[in-house]
Amino acid sequence: MPDHDSHSNPAPTHAHPLENPADKYPKPPFARQTQPWPGLAGRMDPRPDHGEHSYKGSGRLQGRRALITGGDSGMGRAAAIAFAREGADVAINYLPDEEEDAREVIDLIRAAGRNGVAIPGDLRDAAFCRQMVDQAVAALGGLDILVNNAARQQTRASILDVTDEDFDATMKTNIYAPFWTIKAALPHLKPGSSIIGTTSEQAYDPSAELYDYAQTKAATMNYVKSLAKQLAERGIRVNGVAPGPIWTPIQVSGGATMEKLEKFGSATPMGRPGQPAELASINVQLAAADASYATGQVYGAAGGSGQP
Repeated sequence: MPDHDSHSNPAPTHAHPLENPADKYPKPPFARQTQPWPGLAGRMDPRPDHGEHSYKGSGRLQGRRALITGGDSGMGRAAAIAFAREGADVAINYLPDEEEDAREVIDLIRAAGRNGVAIPGDLRDAAFCRQMVDQAVAALGGLDILVNNAARQQTRASILDVTDEDFDATMKTNIYAPFWTIKAALPHLKPGSSIIGTTSEQAYDPSAELYDYAQTKAATMNYVKSLAKQLAERGIRVNGVAPGPIWTPIQVSGGATMEKLEKFGSATPMGRPGQPAELASINVQLAAADASYATGQVYGAAGGSGQP
């Protein structure tokens, strides 16, 4: 029999049981519920899972410094929690009306032993975007990771129902703000840094009632691929995350009709919406140094539907 030396892999002492992903989280029908824009995760039924109790870090982002827009709830909150537990200091941006959710995130970042920085403000203002980056750099001592996650989504049955003000607000939040923020951040990003954009299955298979939102997500997918080519020689990677239906405050604050909300996620092969926690590890992977050959990529998570 062969000898077993000190390099043999010991059997795990605490194996995690397998979980059926289709049954892991709540399924529709969901209760009808509305909130004024931008909505709060803490007041949703059921409350979304951002990994507050489940995400375990392993030091993959030790010493990194991250700025996440829309970091109070949804996928931004999940990324903030995961980044902190992986060893990063994290600044989050959010609208002042989202302070209740944001304070919870800052507490979770600090509970992980990391520096948590709150930067409230409206990304539709170019001057604020520049100020936000400056504030993050000053508070964190630099910047290595930028996650452009904040977005505006309002459902409208017809293009005739999309007002000029609606269209302008969506474009400013979803397209202009990342442009202003990336321009302000670039002088601070060194080789090895990472930029992550939040796109969507809407970029590839747009819904009829999300005319303005869907085209901004196609634009996000496009800037990820374009900017990755531009910044590769500087050693800065640019990637995107493309979720399917995810249970976030966007859905209850005008992003979906009550009819759609009740059956939200039911059309996916898994028969349920995703939870923000289910995308946290994707953001970590795209930010981590061991993903060094991944740039210009869009990673999907849509429960078996959508692209890519």
